Amino acid sequence: MRIAEILRNKGSGVCTVPPETPICELLGDFARYNIGAMVVVEDGAVVGIITERDVVRSLNHRGPSILADQARNLMTTDVTTCLPTDTVDSLAETMTSRRVRHLPVVEDGRLVGIVSIGDVVKSRLDELETERDQLESYIHRG
Repeated sequence: MRIAEILRNKGSGVCTVPPETPICELLGDFARYNIGAMVVVEDGAVVGIITERDVVRSLNHRGPSILADQARNLMTTDVTTCLPTDTVDSLAETMTSRRVRHLPVVEDGRLVGIVSIGDVVKSRLDELETERDQLESYIHRG
C-alpha cells in the first residue's frame, strides 16, 4: 500500500503553524484538534515539526517559562518527510529507525498531508484483516 492511499482514506488536512506561534497557543491547538504534532510552515515551506513530546521535554528541562516561547525555539528542524508514492512498509521502517511518530507528506515541495504511526498501524491491520478474510473464504469454498 502507498501513502497516497492512506491520505485518500483519512484526508489530507494538516494543521500547521508559523514559527512565531507561542507554545501556550500551540498547546491549545493540540487539544482542540486532538493531535500530537504540528507542522511548522514558513512561506509555504516546511521548516519544522513540533510534537507534544517536544513541549513536555522542554517543560521538564526549562520549566513553565517555555509557555511564552515560540514554536521556532522548540521545533525539530531536521524534518523527515515522505512522498505519496512511498510504501507503508518503508514508512514503518523510517519511523522505527528515526524514532518519529509523525511524517509530513511532501510532493513537489508542497505539504500534501501527514501520516502518523497510528495511520501506519491501522493500514497494516486492515491489510491483515483482508488477507484473513481471503484465506477464510478460500478454506470454506474448499
